[in-house]
Amino acid sequence: MNTVEWSETLLLDFPPMDEVHHTFVDLLALAQAAPDETLPQAWSAVIDHTVRHFGNEDDWMRRTRFAAADNHIMQHKVVLNVMREGLGLARAGNMAAVREMAGELAVWFAKHTQTLDAALALHMRSVQSDAPARRTNRANEHPVSAP
Repeated sequence: MNTVEWSETLLLDFPPMDEVHHTFVDLLALAQAAPDETLPQAWSAVIDHTVRHFGNEDDWMRRTRFAAADNHIMQHKVVLNVMREGLGLARAGNMAAVREMAGELAVWFAKHTQTLDAALALHMRSVQSDAPARRTNRANEHPVSAP
């Protein structure tokens, strides 16, 4: 099974994402190591975190009009749907399927982080660095809140 560990290859130099990603990795690792009797609860904790994690990213993309938002948000929806199916499998006693799913999620997460999330982190850093200039240059408009 593919396991997940936090490493510097997952750092994106955008602390709000890096922190939530680190927590995701920790929770997924706990689920992967969980005995069968606690796997449904551990998997549920990964899902609960992921709902907030993806929700925050989706909100950032929408608010800042991130160019690749549609594809990125769709991936989030698909992954969450599969994870929720996994919870049903875990509750039905099919732990092997959930463990396989967790391994595939680990691989997907590393690729997703290093591609789509890396692009989003770059965009978010750019938006943050532009925010004070926008406030100064557009004094008559409503202030832009930095993510």
